[in-house]
Amino acid sequence: MNSCSKAILKPSKDVVPLSTWILISKLKVEYMLTRGADGSFNRNLAEFHDRKASASLAPHDGVASMDVTIDRSSGLWSRIFLPAIAYAQEEQENRDDKVPIIFYFHGGSYAHSSANTALYDMVCRQLCRTCRAVVISVNYRRAPEHRCPAAYRDGLAALRWLRLQAARHVAATWLPPGADLSRCFLAGDSSGGNMVHHVGVAAATARHELWPVRVVGHVLLMPMFGGVERTASERRLDGQYFVTVKDRDYYWKLFLPEGADRDHPACNVFGPGSAAERVLGEIPVPKSLVVVAGLDLTQDWQLRYARGMERSGKSVEVLVLEDTPVGFFIFPNTEQYYRVMDKIRGFVRDEEEPMDSSTWRDSSLARQVLPSLCGCFPWIDLLCRKENKNTT
Repeated sequence: MNSCSKAILKPSKDVVPLSTWILISKLKVEYMLTRGADGSFNRNLAEFHDRKASASLAPHDGVASMDVTIDRSSGLWSRIFLPAIAYAQEEQENRDDKVPIIFYFHGGSYAHSSANTALYDMVCRQLCRTCRAVVISVNYRRAPEHRCPAAYRDGLAALRWLRLQAARHVAATWLPPGADLSRCFLAGDSSGGNMVHHVGVAAATARHELWPVRVVGHVLLMPMFGGVERTASERRLDGQYFVTVKDRDYYWKLFLPEGADRDHPACNVFGPGSAAERVLGEIPVPKSLVVVAGLDLTQDWQLRYARGMERSGKSVEVLVLEDTPVGFFIFPNTEQYYRVMDKIRGFVRDEEEPMDSSTWRDSSLARQVLPSLCGCFPWIDLLCRKENKNTT
């Protein structure tokens, strides 16, 4: 597709519900407040703005969760989400219905958010419930305190941890019956989507030492890629929908190794002089689902990534969501959100056609989640209540 259609751009308020527009705008302001004029990053302020959610072994909406330490030396931990239905007696008797495992890497441009951020706790709960899968949300180390490749190493360490759990016969004490270590998926949005590629390649390279843990699919949601070149979509959409080119440049500078530019392979996988196509052609990287938001200024880089993987002989499915900006995936009140959830479920469950979302979608989800997110912001709580009335 031509990612830079000449159609007149819609105002940002017209492409998402008003409450979502305000919440994304609020995140934008909070992100900007953490950035110093000298290029520094205020971690304390970022944490102050980041609303957290606690884990709970008592199932909530069919999902239980717990926090586990993976590596004490680095402080690496994960939040694990478990589908309560998989523990039901009738499910235990039906061992043919295997329970897949999804490793999730949250977004935040490598600097913001965490596995216990309320927004990502909600996203992972929904993935767990929708896909009827175990979800392991990895709390990887963030920039600028920990630059590339720290996050990639943490992602691979999470896979190795699960392998060790299985080798020590510990995994069976917390995994649901039917959990299938040979059907693991890597998923993530924004910077987490970038992690999916790099951790996935490392996992494919180290596949023999990871056995019986086996990664069989990648889900890259609006993955964060880039390069030194300014693409057509970057020029056209710069500052139009919540994000500017300057924003992206800032976070790449925080994350990449000192002195590296945006053609570093962490950012530009198939950059100038890259041997990635040849090298990847020799590595058994599994199938990928790449979701592209049609109003994301980095969409050209995402589509280039998909084409590069195809040239390397990999199976890639691309879903382009027209008239969709960044940030939509963490708010459950748009049709695009449910469309993507349906698509992920079909991809993970290996179904030809995803199930009708009405069988799992709680029509009150947005009414439950948005007010809880807005509760500490009275100035938009009224908007949330107004939208909820319109959806009933």
